[in-house]
Amino acid sequence: MSELLQQYWPLFIDGALHTILSSVIALVLSLLIGTIMGITQVSTNKWLRGFANVYVEFFRNIPLLVIVMFFYVAIPMYLFNISGFWAGTIGLTIYTSSFIADNVRAGIETVPKGQMEAGLSQGLKRSNIMRHIILPQVFRIVIPPLGNQFINLVKNSSILAMVAGLDLMYFGDFVAMETFNTFDTYLLVGGMYLAITLPLTYAIKKLELKLGIHDN
Repeated sequence: MSELLQQYWPLFIDGALHTILSSVIALVLSLLIGTIMGITQVSTNKWLRGFANVYVEFFRNIPLLVIVMFFYVAIPMYLFNISGFWAGTIGLTIYTSSFIADNVRAGIETVPKGQMEAGLSQGLKRSNIMRHIILPQVFRIVIPPLGNQFINLVKNSSILAMVAGLDLMYFGDFVAMETFNTFDTYLLVGGMYLAITLPLTYAIKKLELKLGIHDN
C-alpha cells in the first residue's frame, strides 16, 4: 500500500480535495435551501406550503444517481454544458436539502405554537419571530439528525465518480484499473473517507455535549 500511495498520492490528494470542496459547497447550500423549504412547509400560504411539500417528497424519493445524471446528461443536451463536478455537487445539494427540510419542519413543529402567537400579539412580524425566536430553538433540537445528514452527504459525494467528478472515488477507480490492485486501493480510499468523516462526527458529538443534547 505504501508503494501505491507514493506513486499515486497526487491523485488521491487531488481527489480528497475535490471531495471536501464538493461536500462543503453542498453542505452550505443544502442547509440554506433545506431551511427555507422547512420553513415554507409550515407556511400559512397553502401554495407555498404545497410547493415545499412537493419539492421535499419529490427529491427525497428519487435516487441520488438519477438527479446527478439529469444534470450531467440532460442539462447539457438541452441547455448548457456542466462539468461532472458541478453536476454531482448540485445533485448532492438538491437531494440532501430535501432531507434537511424535513428535519427543520419537524423541529419547527416541536416548538410550542404559543411562542408564535405571543410574538404576533406583541406586534412582531412572523418572519422576525421565526428568525429570532423559533429557528434558534429548532437548530438546537435538530443538531443530531442534521449531523447525520452532513456525514451522509460526505459519503454520498462518491456519486461524483459516476460523472467524472474528479473526486476521491473517481481517482480510486482509476488507480484500481491502472494497477489491478483493487484491495489496497479501495482500502486506502476507505481510510481517506474515514479521515474526512471521523473529525466531522467528533465535532458534532462535541457540539451535542456542549449544548446538552442527547440523541435517543
